[in-house]
Amino acid sequence: MATSFLVIWLIVAAFPFLWTLWGSFKVEGDFFSKANWANAIFGTLTQEETGSSFTGAGYYGAWVQEEFWRAALNTTLVCIFVVTVSLTCGTLGGYALARSTHRYAFWFLLFALMFRAMPPITLVSGYLLPFFEWNLWGHLYTTVIVLVALNQPFTLWMLHSFFKNIPKDLDESAMVDGCTRFQAFRHVIIPVMWPGVITTGLFSFLLAYNDFAVTTMLLSKENQTMVPKIASFLGTTQTKGNVMFAVSAVVSVTAPLFVMVMFFQRQIVSGLTAGAVKG
Repeated sequence: MATSFLVIWLIVAAFPFLWTLWGSFKVEGDFFSKANWANAIFGTLTQEETGSSFTGAGYYGAWVQEEFWRAALNTTLVCIFVVTVSLTCGTLGGYALARSTHRYAFWFLLFALMFRAMPPITLVSGYLLPFFEWNLWGHLYTTVIVLVALNQPFTLWMLHSFFKNIPKDLDESAMVDGCTRFQAFRHVIIPVMWPGVITTGLFSFLLAYNDFAVTTMLLSKENQTMVPKIASFLGTTQTKGNVMFAVSAVVSVTAPLFVMVMFFQRQIVSGLTAGAVKG
């Protein structure tokens, strides 16, 4: 029974992506056919227009004609900097708060949680005026600053919980052996909680990778990341082929996420279950 349920759930969950992947190799008249849904499967109009049941025109139009590769490069840069800064500050801050004996640590985490609970659009609007006045609007680094500000409370909370599950005896033993506090953190604590760092880093990456509100409001057209770029395709549906450009771009954006999750699946599972079982 459980196996049957999982199989059904997997089919239902995977169908939208598989259907989009299949449709990305068709022309718009087939994939969005109202006359006969079977056209999306057999590619009747695609055969007539291109001479084949499959076409890569959507991918060529998106990546070459509309220069989607620029958006992919911008997304890569934003994600690298957001993850690097968030994890660096998060590991140091989470470790310090987990080992702190002062009551301010709890209130600091509570304040960070309140900050994270605020709608992102509220925080972004607060940055717009100084960015415009200082001529900083539209650049990638301003987006990195805002995304790190939005993401940092999450990384602090998540890494703080991982550090709390690591006995203080490890720190003390390393320091007795001659390590400084930072050396104990770097050489003893971090290797133990590496799965937690990987898990937190992945969630930070997904926040920056999938963000729409922040990147749409803070980036100029020339510096768009992938998600706002896809939205711009859909906003100009009167141009022939733009809808299929968007479909092909959606597949291009989603596929790397599957590869990343499959590659880091063991670390993710280890990180999410860290501290769940004791004894």
